[in-house]
Amino acid sequence: MSEQEKTVKKTSVLSNSLIWFGAGVSIAEILTGTYIASLGFAKGMAAIVLGHIIGGLMMFAAGMIGGRTGKSAMETVKMSFGEYGGKFFSLLNVLQLVGWTAIMIYDGSLAADGIFSTGSWIWAIVIGVLIIVWILIGITNLGKVNTIAMAALFILSLILFKVIFFGKGSANAVPDDGLTFGAAVELSVAMPLSWLPLISDYTREAEKPTQATAASVLVYNLVSIFMYLIGMGAVIHTGEYDIASIMVKAGLGIAGLLIIIFSTVTTTFLDAYSAGVSSVSIWKKINEKWAALVVTVIGTVAACIFPMDDITDFLYLIGSVFAPMIAIQIADYFILKADSKEDKTIGVANIIIWVIGFILYRLLMKVDIIVGNTVPDMIITVIICVVTGKLILRNNKKEIRNEQE
Repeated sequence: MSEQEKTVKKTSVLSNSLIWFGAGVSIAEILTGTYIASLGFAKGMAAIVLGHIIGGLMMFAAGMIGGRTGKSAMETVKMSFGEYGGKFFSLLNVLQLVGWTAIMIYDGSLAADGIFSTGSWIWAIVIGVLIIVWILIGITNLGKVNTIAMAALFILSLILFKVIFFGKGSANAVPDDGLTFGAAVELSVAMPLSWLPLISDYTREAEKPTQATAASVLVYNLVSIFMYLIGMGAVIHTGEYDIASIMVKAGLGIAGLLIIIFSTVTTTFLDAYSAGVSSVSIWKKINEKWAALVVTVIGTVAACIFPMDDITDFLYLIGSVFAPMIAIQIADYFILKADSKEDKTIGVANIIIWVIGFILYRLLMKVDIIVGNTVPDMIITVIICVVTGKLILRNNKKEIRNEQE
């Protein structure tokens, strides 16, 4: 294959689906599911599903912008926020992805060490090295590797589900920790929301952008719901918050270890890869693959050194940054059909609206809303953006008429 042919190689709907299947099979998703157990099975499941529907719709909108324009996630942000506005969000995205890389490796290494106690830092290095291998293989060449890995993960996840829900344990009363339904919805929205600044990095390379985006979002959210269910079910049916302990008790030694390691690798690979892509949006001379490798190394070192046991504040911070950002993009691209601001230094009006949306999100966190605070924050942000955009357009038309007269 020639270099020219390589550059135009596109990803199929199936390969995109497999990538996002891997993103959904995650220890972090299982751990977040454990936080929701205090609501009980019925209310907890309702919160998980509602949260993923909300997050999934936002993911689809973000993915469609990248798929239609052929731009990476952070390049699409420049269409609404201008060159330096886009770089600002690219920097925030790289920082959150470095954080995610470290958290995922940390969670994976602790869980692996719970099965085979050799020192969590050793497992962190093993996972880090495997992520580097995934990055070196490359996003368009992962087809067969991902197919094998996903098939194995799917089978092992089903085994884990069977152990939790059809094992010897019975439903336990989980102590009330004060978690409300709205807060549980927000924790469920948080995971798909964290992928908003990434999904276009993959849909931009799809042969069929609409189908690939729809399949990616559907597969990810279904798998993510399943992972949340496993985490919640583990607490309710076994009384265990530690997924590694459940695997050990169930005799899932090697199988459990494979679930932990490969689910961590396939998910964290996306974080590191997209950190590389976002780095290019900050400075064109950066090589995205080398940047992804650097992020993996930093994440691995951080996972070996720092404790990262409670990520709820991190999840809410991601929501407050990226929910108003995507709300403005949705308003700009789908409703206003505004001209791209890529050639401008900064989209001042949209940056101001984003600041309002960010502050509003933080304020809404103190209010118990049944659908969480992401939805009302985004609705208000979209309304402000549309009204402002139409006022600016009307003012521009007036100025043009005045000049003509």
